[in-house]
Amino acid sequence: MTTQFALDLRLSRRKVGLTQGDCAHLLGIQQSRFSDFERGSQMPRLGELCTLAIILNRQFDTVFEVELEQARRALKARIVSIPKHRRQNATTFGRDRTIRRLKRTLEDNPTNYGGA
Repeated sequence: MTTQFALDLRLSRRKVGLTQGDCAHLLGIQQSRFSDFERGSQMPRLGELCTLAIILNRQFDTVFEVELEQARRALKARIVSIPKHRRQNATTFGRDRTIRRLKRTLEDNPTNYGGA
């Protein structure tokens, strides 16, 4: 988990005037777990992140901006070394096209992750 996300979470929580206890209660978790999110020692699960986006009145992508960027960089580094596939069959028919699309997405528009 990134320090930037943890800081953003803390600032966002304070901006809406909630305590860690308030957020923990709304998430249905222990306050210590929420504190771990703000310290950057644990990452919320997907459901918790979605609920946080609602609680904090934030768009989903702004809550995950740092995480998405890290994922983009990691994918960009790994995609160049993806093994060649020797035989094409019904289950791998679109593989090459998908890899080309993914490379374009990572190069051309680093903020478009939804398939548009």
